[in-house]
Amino acid sequence: MSPETHRSAEAADAHPFPPPPELVHLTARELAVRIRTREVSAREVVRAHLDRIEQVNGPVNAVVTLVAERALDEAHAADETAARGGPLGPLHGLPVAHKDTHDTRGIRTTYGTPLLADNVPARDELIVERIRAAGAITLGKTNVPEFAAGSHTVNPVFGATRNPYDLRRSAGGSSGGAAAALACGMHPLADGSDMGGSLRNPASFCNVVGLRPSPGRVPSWPETAPWSTMAVQGPMARTVADAALLLSVVAGPDPRSPIALETPGSAFGGPLERDPKGLRIAWSPDLGGAVPVDREVRDVLASAVTVFADLGCVVEEACPELTGADEVFRTFRAWQFHLALGALVESAGDRMKPSLVHNVRQGRALTGVDLERATVLQGRLFHRVREFFDRYDALILPTSQVPPFPLELEYPDNVEGVPMKDYLEWMRSAYLVSATGSPALSVPAGFTPGGLPVGLQIVGPHRCDLRVLRIGHAFEQATRHGERRPGQGVTRPDGRVLGRHESFGASGQEPRR
Repeated sequence: MSPETHRSAEAADAHPFPPPPELVHLTARELAVRIRTREVSAREVVRAHLDRIEQVNGPVNAVVTLVAERALDEAHAADETAARGGPLGPLHGLPVAHKDTHDTRGIRTTYGTPLLADNVPARDELIVERIRAAGAITLGKTNVPEFAAGSHTVNPVFGATRNPYDLRRSAGGSSGGAAAALACGMHPLADGSDMGGSLRNPASFCNVVGLRPSPGRVPSWPETAPWSTMAVQGPMARTVADAALLLSVVAGPDPRSPIALETPGSAFGGPLERDPKGLRIAWSPDLGGAVPVDREVRDVLASAVTVFADLGCVVEEACPELTGADEVFRTFRAWQFHLALGALVESAGDRMKPSLVHNVRQGRALTGVDLERATVLQGRLFHRVREFFDRYDALILPTSQVPPFPLELEYPDNVEGVPMKDYLEWMRSAYLVSATGSPALSVPAGFTPGGLPVGLQIVGPHRCDLRVLRIGHAFEQATRHGERRPGQGVTRPDGRVLGRHESFGASGQEPRR
């Protein structure tokens, strides 16, 4: 058995002095300080998170490939570096797990498809390279839908990731494994990607934070379409400050990305505290009637308006004109899917998710006129949104149109009685924003009466990522919704609701290695 993909007997041994349980609930910034001051060792931190994965991952199925022995070896080396007084990166000793669509050198990367079930890349892609160079320690990979298509994390290789607040429901996607693992304390930081909501929707479903940065903020390499702005990579965490910390590491210019922004990542590493008094906030519960929104989501988010008003913001109900955004998103998404997967669909489409194959073939059917029209519409959309933000500092709206839906569904077939025509339609509150090029943050905003998380989406002007983070931080500090962790009323697959002090525990299963 390879030590890179199998947990060793040594790694499974109990620590002679188990670290305090709070190690898996501390923020990444707090952990980084404790490691840097040598109050706790990197090895203790990594072992605590490995123990947490062993305890809770079975029923949740968020971490699907584990490299425990490698992680402990790297943690030991990190402690030795600190003992020698060597240079320490901003993420020194912090455990992370990478999305299973992000290539990791020497660690299986399946993209959630049987076609790549045994794929082991020879190099890290850029976002992983930057995270590791900052001192983070890789624990493994987090679950995704097949080729990250759709916002429900289930695939034929590893199965479904369950929502840790109700194990009968979806964790969202495509960064669903990352979001669920963060919520459970399996690691404090995670990377993800977002085309139509894949950082934001799972953050909303799992009561964590996900940032879709402005295109080019987090450069991506290698890329089939390096000039494309629809798909981005970005950070996930349990707090806005931790998401900003990870952004400070993965953002910044790189010559391998032609759209990379020149602002250094360090611009996002400082304190986020700013007085929001006087900010002009536009509130749109349904994007001007463009999207149906579940009544429970509306009810939860209505209180967000009061929070911003209490913070001294000027809040008005308003929405930018989004005509053409749907066509822009669907056209460029289909084109990019065909560009990336067209040849694979032709050779092995019968072994892939039907809805994904359909989208790829839609891309093949596009004409030059279709792409021309989408390009013109996107330009007009950008300028309308730009002018909207001349009047407002930020737009707030639902991240997801629905609460977490039942696990057995591919997607909700209706929202508030409105039929959904395909597996994208219910995500319009997220993907219409993607088409604008604006940065968008999902931050915990409360819970439905049944205990399901709801996220608030905060959208800012193009390239104003720091503003969005500061507004999200102010909201987070005023509400503290993100501090409610699974186990405080979590529902198991059998429908039994666990009490506040019960663990939803292990099922005897472990991550695939």
